[in-house]
Formats: sequence, structure tokens, C-alpha cells
Amino acid sequence: MENIADYIEIAGIIKEKGGDNFKYCYQCGKCDVVCPWNKVRHFSMRKLVREASFGMSEIEGDDIWRCTTCGKCTMACPRDVKQVEAGIALRRIATEYGIFSGTANPVRAVRSGLQGEGNPFSEDRSKRGDWAEGLSVKPFTGDMEILYYPGCYLSYDPRLKKVAVATVSILNKAGVNFGILGARENCCGESVRKTGDEELFRHLAKENIKTFIDSGVKRILVSSPHCYHTFKNEYPEFMVHFEVVHIVQYLSELINNGKLVLSGAYAKKVTYHDPCYLGRHNGIYDEPRNILQKVTALELTEMAESKEDSFCCGGGGGRIWMDTPKGERFSDLRLEQAAGTGAEELVTSCPYCIANFEDSLLSRKDSESFRIKDITEIIQEVIS
Repeated sequence: MENIADYIEIAGIIKEKGGDNFKYCYQCGKCDVVCPWNKVRHFSMRKLVREASFGMSEIEGDDIWRCTTCGKCTMACPRDVKQVEAGIALRRIATEYGIFSGTANPVRAVRSGLQGEGNPFSEDRSKRGDWAEGLSVKPFTGDMEILYYPGCYLSYDPRLKKVAVATVSILNKAGVNFGILGARENCCGESVRKTGDEELFRHLAKENIKTFIDSGVKRILVSSPHCYHTFKNEYPEFMVHFEVVHIVQYLSELINNGKLVLSGAYAKKVTYHDPCYLGRHNGIYDEPRNILQKVTALELTEMAESKEDSFCCGGGGGRIWMDTPKGERFSDLRLEQAAGTGAEELVTSCPYCIANFEDSLLSRKDSESFRIKDITEIIQEVIS
């Protein structure tokens, strides 16, 4: 920014887009203490908040793109300062000015894919439902019990397609009357909104909402906590309300209702990772643990940072699409914590977490013996 007029303009935009509650910050520094970045490098959310309050933030730098929106800072804040919202507001400004640092430069390609094909990978929209071929999955119709919305990663990523297949296997075993949208499904828009592109988010959301309404959707089952959070907490901004269920909630429901019987044994020691958008942002901690504890022979152990204190994988806030140098990857540290429990497998319920953990696993010496699993992949094994 070259002059005081620019700073004044920035301050006004931040207040408009991010709210002005950051003015209540009294710089106690608790946000910096709990921020996962400070385990790998120096980073100060407190500094960003202070500068934002005076409209003096450096939107050309990397710092505004670091936040993973994990929510630890907002939980620790004694003044209810909305640090995440303020950070996203700064990204909106950068996006509107077309300013992306080297770290955030890959976001450009993601936006292009979302605009053209409705997914961040720029994959052919017509192939979005190809993962379900040969699985007896039907197109969704309004008389079905539930819409299964796998999301982008489970539709296109080879590793995560296995999670979609496991989910369908479970639903079929439980006799659930469900369907998918296939090529009519769009990205939920969560990550692009967190990177500051509000216009593209609203475009994707409106397309999805129209499709849901036209198809008679009332209940939506999702595999991603990011989709869950967006449909449940952000789509109501458009004056619509769908019942949204994450797969761990639905598995718990099916087991408790006797529709799903866990008959097999799983004689392994596992530890469970709480995804930020399932745990801290939406308070879902018990269901996945209750499910795992019902599996015969499975031994569940906890990492030191679990539940409300869970350590972020590094993929939230759109960072799943950004460049993170080796030595700064939260997922590397999380695997160390998981292996430190003596567990053979790290279990979670989020595609971003799995993608990051699988990447980190490649550089570990125990990559052949340690495994990353989605909870559905374990349940699929014990019901077959």
C-alpha cells in the first residue's frame, strides 16, 4: 500500500467484510500460543489482528494465507475476537485485487477448475460419478431416503475413491435407499470461500441449492466435514435448510438402530484424529469413538492432542491447495504423534486429512507398516 488513503480503504473493507469485533482484542497473545503454525515456524495471528484493526495489513505477503481456519485461536480467545473471519476478509481483499503470494498461487488453478468444471481438480464434470460404476448406485430421486454427496476428493482422487466405495458398501449392506447426483453435483465451495473468493462460492452454492431443490433433496449424507460445515452452517445464508448428516453420525445411527451389525473382528491398535471442521467447528467427537469402540478386538488409543485440542492436519482454510514446504507440514507432526501412541493405524473421517497424511507417510521409514484409514474403511471390513 502506497499511501494513507490505501490504508483507510483497507480498514473500511475489513470492517465491512470481516466485522469489526477484532477491535476488542487486547493483545493477550493466546491466539499465538495455541496456533499450530508456531510448532513449525514463527507466525503471529495477534499481529495480523492488530494490523487489521488499523488497516495496515500487508496483503502482498504470505502471512494472510497461512491460517488453516482450524479454530484453535477463537476457542482460546477471552474476548470472542473472530480471528478467522478477519483473516478471510483480508483474503477477500487480496482476491479482489488479484494479489496472490507464491504460497497461494495454486489457488488460481483451483478457481479455474471450479468455474469451468465445478471441481478444484479441473477434471471432466461428466466423470464425477464414474467412481460408482458397477456398485449398483442409482441416480437420486425425490422418493429416496437420503442423498449421498461424496464431494470432490472422493469423486476424483484415486485414494479417496476407496472411501466412497466403502461408504456405498456400508449403505447397501444396511439397506439404505439412497442415490447420488453424479455429474449434477458441484463442489460445495467451502475451500474457495476460505481463500477469499466470495463471488465464486456464492455461484457454486446457488447452483447446488437449485439442484437440491429441483431433485427433492431433504436429507444429505456427506463424507467431508468441510461439506458438512458448509451445507449445515453456511447455506442457510441463502434461506434454505437441508438436514445434513456426516458419515460418522449416520454410521452411529445405523448401528444403534440395528441396521448395521459389526460382526467381524479388527485386531489392531488405532488412534483417531479429530478433523477441525468435524470437531472444533461442529462439536462431533463422541460418535467416531463410540463406533470404533464397538468393533471387536480393536484397541483405541488417544493422542495427547485430541478432541478440542486436536492438532490440525494443515488442509483447512484452502491450504489443501497451497504450497507448504517440507518442515512446515502439520501432517508430518501429526503422524509423529500418532506413531508415538504405538498405534498401527491413524483413523480419521476427512478427505483433506487423509490426503495430507498419505503425503506425509511417504517420507516416513515406517510407511510400509503404518496405515492411514477412513473410519468407513474399517467398518466395511467388519461387516463383510
